[in-house]
Amino acid sequence: MKHVTVFTDGSCLGNPGPGGSCAVLRFGESEKILSKGYRLTTNNRMELRAVIDALEALTEACRVDLTTDSQYVRNAITKGWLKGWQKNGWRTADKKPVKNQDLWRQLIPLLARHQVTFHWTRGHAGHADNELCDSLARQAASGGNGSMRDDEGFSAGA
Repeated sequence: MKHVTVFTDGSCLGNPGPGGSCAVLRFGESEKILSKGYRLTTNNRMELRAVIDALEALTEACRVDLTTDSQYVRNAITKGWLKGWQKNGWRTADKKPVKNQDLWRQLIPLLARHQVTFHWTRGHAGHADNELCDSLARQAASGGNGSMRDDEGFSAGA
């Protein structure tokens, strides 16, 4: 099984506001950068979108070391929140609907396909790969990558 290193970040200029996601994937000497901009979204959606985009880009099952600065994403996986939400009919512990269900549902089969280990780094703290992702996500959020899309899940109130 191939071992891939991934770094992700999401950005939102206002929350909600224009957003961007970025993932940097590395395998051996190869590097792939994925960056997308969205007209209106939230920061948490962009953090999730970056992880989804990275895992979707893998053409075969891989062992993945994924570093994010999102406690929201990492804790949902590593602390079992995602499994609990599913078990509780997509309700939080205080019985409220889980936010971003559309993206969590996209992530679930990707996590089943790949062996993903989540790592956390503090954002804006000088971690070179996190700073790269942050810069590219911000650039995408500002329309700097040339194309802005609609975040249909956000528009639908997911």
